[in-house]
Amino acid sequence: MQQAKGAVGGRGCALFPLLSILVVQGVRIVLSLEISADAHVRGYVGEKIKLKCSFKSSSDVTDKLTIDWTYRPPSSSRTESIFHYQSFQYPTTAGTFRDRISWAGNVYKGDASISISNPTLKDNGTFSCAVKNPPDVYHNIPLTELTVTERGVGTMLSSVTLLSILVFIPSAVVVILLLVRMGRKATGVKKRSRSGYKKSSIEVSDDTDQEDGNDCMTRLCVRCAECLDSDYEEAY
Repeated sequence: MQQAKGAVGGRGCALFPLLSILVVQGVRIVLSLEISADAHVRGYVGEKIKLKCSFKSSSDVTDKLTIDWTYRPPSSSRTESIFHYQSFQYPTTAGTFRDRISWAGNVYKGDASISISNPTLKDNGTFSCAVKNPPDVYHNIPLTELTVTERGVGTMLSSVTLLSILVFIPSAVVVILLLVRMGRKATGVKKRSRSGYKKSSIEVSDDTDQEDGNDCMTRLCVRCAECLDSDYEEAY
């Protein structure tokens, strides 16, 4: 009987630590907070850049939620606080990013993003986004590498190139075809003149009709001009 009790007692002692571990693990899972951010972001000098950061919390968002963005220059271990949020936005008022950080998120949608205005080449570096939503305070801290560069000539001329492809190139093709056609006609006329070619009666009549048509148009234009002049004189 005592052995049985001892066996039960020993089994109970063995189960207690296991239950404790499960409880600890369960609490850790409940209090977990997952944060996501872009690993690499590319921007251009003078153009606003958005640093995206999103989070998922098992607890409802309250006024205790905090968001902190920090910056670390390249080849440096020094970090700089550039933005803090707790019910209100508190962008940095000193340092490299003074008056250039703005809030671009929505905590009720799990968005903790910020924007950088008028970025420069000196803004290159590593940014980190940290979110705490008590009791969820344990989380990962994702890092975002920002690379700011000057826009190249090719990038700036991309729209002009596209416009050229859509408008100027088709026009140039039409002009080339017309020139080729005119060249062929001129070559044919030269060959005919060298070989003593004489126009047929049909071609002669076509040319005569064309000349008559041109004379008619000329006389019509002159007549219209005379009518306009007579009307002008009668008006006065």
